[in-house]
Amino acid sequence: MPIIELLYLISIFLFIIGLKRLSHPDTAKKGNLMAASAMALAIVITLFYPMETTNNNYLWIVAGMLTGGSIGYIAAKRVKMTAMPEMVSLFNGLGGACSMLIAVVEFFNIEAGSSMLDGQIITILFALLVGSVSFSGSIIAWGKLNGSLRDTIVLPKPQIINLVMLLAVLTMGILILLQDGPNHSMFLILLSLCLVYGVTFVTPIGGGDMPVVISLLNSFTGIAAAIAGLIYGNNVMIVGGILVGASGTILTVLMCKAMNRSLFNVVIGGFSGSGISSGSDREQIVKEATLGDLAIQLKYSGKVMIVPGYGLAVAQAQHTCHELELSLEAEGVDVKYAIHPVAGRMPGHMNVLLAEADVPYPKLLELDDANQQLASTDVVLVIGANDVVNPSAKEDPGSPIYGMPILEVEQAGTVIVLKRSMNPGYAGIENPLFFGERTKMLFGDAKDSLHKLINEINNA
Repeated sequence: MPIIELLYLISIFLFIIGLKRLSHPDTAKKGNLMAASAMALAIVITLFYPMETTNNNYLWIVAGMLTGGSIGYIAAKRVKMTAMPEMVSLFNGLGGACSMLIAVVEFFNIEAGSSMLDGQIITILFALLVGSVSFSGSIIAWGKLNGSLRDTIVLPKPQIINLVMLLAVLTMGILILLQDGPNHSMFLILLSLCLVYGVTFVTPIGGGDMPVVISLLNSFTGIAAAIAGLIYGNNVMIVGGILVGASGTILTVLMCKAMNRSLFNVVIGGFSGSGISSGSDREQIVKEATLGDLAIQLKYSGKVMIVPGYGLAVAQAQHTCHELELSLEAEGVDVKYAIHPVAGRMPGHMNVLLAEADVPYPKLLELDDANQQLASTDVVLVIGANDVVNPSAKEDPGSPIYGMPILEVEQAGTVIVLKRSMNPGYAGIENPLFFGERTKMLFGDAKDSLHKLINEINNA
């Protein structure tokens, strides 16, 4: 029907414009609402056309929508910013599970005796593979992000295991296509192999690579959705899946570029050094900062740069950090934020965190812009960041992160690192920055330390 096709076209248009608006914080909220409206419109159209073939299933459909919608709404309202990466990973996995279940249902609907060498059946098997890997892989990523699965879980010879699993999946898929009709037992074996492959695929990848993993799995889910759209001949699913898959792929490439590593290097096992680390020749003497001296130094600085990291999110200190910014600006200090592309646990994590605290977007400097201004910066406050400011990336050829572009904070006059302890960052790598000549440590909870620092500045 022409009216149905027109409504589908409007939905696709809203998806595209919504995605475009997500590219800037000033328009991101409207873009998100437009994309959500597009999805709502697509769901309504799909549910009510054609009515005569689906009216007996509406009770199940509405019950499922209410249940899923309620869970999603409650989870989104209650989630803390520190838990946002794992929630994104979990929701992404559920999208993959949806495509996986579609493939299962459609395969079991194939009539006995049907020819298996059919494009539709090949599409179903491909949807099963991509959806299953996205689902089980996202669950592993979720476990790594929330701390229930640590990087100490190591698979022996992960590259060989993954190669064997991939060959097993492809072999079983070919065997299914060579049967005289749908073999449900072989299909369930293929399903199991795909799920296990998703686990072995993500498990070796280090926690420091989680931003890349999330964007990669997001692209998988988009591809799976597009394949499901091909199964049903639904243009909105196809276009929506392509948009998600393409944007996820582009984001993955950008994340890899930010770490100066190939996607293949990330996928085969996460952070893995090219040699034996020679360590740092810096004398390991820790110099502690005092709140009083630091407050005076900040108050009379010309330029201050703040480097946020995951520790800032853990401490829920983004609002307090913004208060510090306002206090310093009241004293005539120029305050900027240096944002590393892979800081935090998901792409754009620090941008989202600071946007929640109403930090103006122009104050956020990207990696290259920040490095250009660090030499003229009086004080750098590193709040909870570790690996993205680690000089081993430039100094130690044997370091696991050697070659990764970092924020070169040691160009500044003074570096103040706010940390709870001397423990390494999420990648598990010691940071020689802590022993630098210009570096001082301010130990304690970031939020509490910033509160005390603000009081000292206001009273100085």
